[in-house]
Amino acid sequence: MSEKKSKTNKVSLSEVALAAGVSKMTASRVLRGEGGYSERTRATVMEKVDELGYLPNRLATVFAGDKTSTFVGVSIPDLGNEVFAQVLEGIDRKLGAFGHQSVLGLTQHTLREEENWIRTVLSWQPAGLILTGRYHSKRALDMLRNANVPVVEIWDLNSSPMDMSVGINHFDSGFEMGRFIVSRGYRKVGYVGTSHDTANAASARLDGFCKAVEGSGGSVARQLCLHDTATYYPGYYGTEQLLGSTRGIECIYYQNDAMAFGGLQFCDAKGMRVPDDIGVAGWGDLPVAAVMRRRLTSVHVPHLKLGQVAAEMMLARLSDEPVEACRDIGFRLIPGSTVKSAETR
Repeated sequence: MSEKKSKTNKVSLSEVALAAGVSKMTASRVLRGEGGYSERTRATVMEKVDELGYLPNRLATVFAGDKTSTFVGVSIPDLGNEVFAQVLEGIDRKLGAFGHQSVLGLTQHTLREEENWIRTVLSWQPAGLILTGRYHSKRALDMLRNANVPVVEIWDLNSSPMDMSVGINHFDSGFEMGRFIVSRGYRKVGYVGTSHDTANAASARLDGFCKAVEGSGGSVARQLCLHDTATYYPGYYGTEQLLGSTRGIECIYYQNDAMAFGGLQFCDAKGMRVPDDIGVAGWGDLPVAAVMRRRLTSVHVPHLKLGQVAAEMMLARLSDEPVEACRDIGFRLIPGSTVKSAETR
């Protein structure tokens, strides 16, 4: 019995054809499912494909113009943030169900990294691109327009997208949280998040939050934006910095739930009662929040659905079906128990 060749000694299509006793063209037609051969021939070719471990070069097939690309480029800021992993899962599941593959790119929240990735992925001739965020460099926009492929911008809803957009209004989600916190009796509040070199959804949420707090009679005493990732540990030491430098903070709003969990841990370590001594609010409603001892006050966004809808919009455009340019999937405030209730305020 023949042994499959290793990755360092790849099997060619010519070898498959020779083993099956057919021409290279016939073997190629079998693999592309184009017809013009008997069922016996197809079975023989596929048997040799499995026996020899042949892996078709689908990218080369696309470049040769024999087949429409099945690749869809998907950019997200990072994989460390669980919400983006959920979005990616929604995209990949839906695309995979219709025979498309995701080509992932990590932009690290920077326009330069996104631009470099767009340049690379466009050289692979993708069927389309799904990009996180509504802001892109001028060079990236020029490349996208010249590529003439469908583009879906996700996460931060863009009412005037270059092509299609799906997400939520992050300013509004921050505004609703700010108004809620003030309605619970908090007046002097703080913020802990991270800083990036580009406009982003977190900045929009903070803008909305400040607008609501200050417009409702409260004040955002300090905004602490760390040069770090928006995860658990920065939330912990960021809380320590904020409370150590600004007296009288009654409630802290965090960029996301992961940072808020870190903040809760710091407050517990220092013997601070939440929400009586200090209120804590996050954003994103991570699944783990539902099983914690205290339900975190947060904003729920259907992240998996966001990814699925983005993929559906892409698939509709690729099939020349009508599709709306913008889709707002909405959000929902979770009152939780880490902010005072209306009865105890």
